[in-house]
Amino acid sequence: MGARLFAKVNGAGPTGALAALALAAAGWRVQLFDPLPRQRLLESQRAYAFTHSSRLLLQRLGLWSALAPHLSGFAQLHLVDGALGRSVDFSGVDLGFMAAAVGWIGSHRSLMGLLFERLEANPAIAIVLGGVASPLSPPVDWAGFDLVVAADGADSPTRRQQGIGQWHHAYGQACLTAQVGLRGAAADQAWEILRPEGPFAVLPMGGGRHQLVWSAPAWRCRRLESLSDTAFLDALAGALPGALQPEVLFDRPRSFPVALQLAHRLHRGNTVLVGDSAHRCHPVGGQGLNLGWRDVQTLMDLAQRASAGRLAPHRIGAAYGRRRRPDVLLTLGFTDLLVRLFSNHQPLLLPLRALALTGLRRSAALRRLALGPMTLGPWPPRWGGSVPTAGSPAGLPAFSTPGKPW
Repeated sequence: MGARLFAKVNGAGPTGALAALALAAAGWRVQLFDPLPRQRLLESQRAYAFTHSSRLLLQRLGLWSALAPHLSGFAQLHLVDGALGRSVDFSGVDLGFMAAAVGWIGSHRSLMGLLFERLEANPAIAIVLGGVASPLSPPVDWAGFDLVVAADGADSPTRRQQGIGQWHHAYGQACLTAQVGLRGAAADQAWEILRPEGPFAVLPMGGGRHQLVWSAPAWRCRRLESLSDTAFLDALAGALPGALQPEVLFDRPRSFPVALQLAHRLHRGNTVLVGDSAHRCHPVGGQGLNLGWRDVQTLMDLAQRASAGRLAPHRIGAAYGRRRRPDVLLTLGFTDLLVRLFSNHQPLLLPLRALALTGLRRSAALRRLALGPMTLGPWPPRWGGSVPTAGSPAGLPAFSTPGKPW
């Protein structure tokens, strides 16, 4: 083992909190900083889609079994082209290994509650939220940090302080989220409806709830936000396929702008960018959180090498940038292509879309080629794990491949 190393993580959202736990697991001492107090960080009605790449990282950190009871798995993803009226179904078989779940849906509050519980119990992590150190945190008397992790959001102050610019493309769309009760929706099926005005995801959360991720022109989302509950459900009924009938609205719809962002570089000196501070993509396919967590996975690998004396700490940033950029570029490019191909009224693109959906319906190899990178990343991790079922309350494995790569 090399000398004890010290890191500071700026931003205690899901990606920053997980990065702090990953660095501590790699043998580092970590300070986790956020200007917001703990309660503000917990307060959100957001829900996240977790893919197998995130599940593997959570298993690696010993978090999966505690989080799994709070997740709702889906065994099937129903992809619909709203303009053509054609569809294709994806299942765990299309991942190339025997998985009963394509992915999982969980709430922000459940996730952050678990992460803070583990952060506060870890003696290697000092937590400073809202300018106040946690009374449970160890005292911090560190001369400097070997690594600074920017996980402080799309408008990252850390990135700006480092003088790192970014490419930005506004889609002209907003994304509206809400939780509703739907009649005709299977508890283990997720929907991705590709409509001319923008993608529309319907994600099962268990307990009769479904999370909506509705992309549309910004003016339309603002109008939908202002509607009464009854009027919103009427508008929703007109946007969903006939098989799905909205019955109840559980929370107020909220919208946020949608953009593609990419930092000009993923590191400078001993500072690395992870999650939204490094990149943002369109929410189609639920890639945002999972892409950021693959950043954390790579950072953890490099931090372990540095702890073992096999990598100089000052080389972590450059190695991280080289490893992460291909995955980031491919994911941003693929989600952007989906939006450009399907979110339009161009009649010349309809034959191409019809050909793509027909190929996916007929070819298991094409379905695997499309779904695999979206749920495991372009290069699956070299470490394995059990494959939980879609609905297992404790995340127990339905099938396992111990010691084998995916």
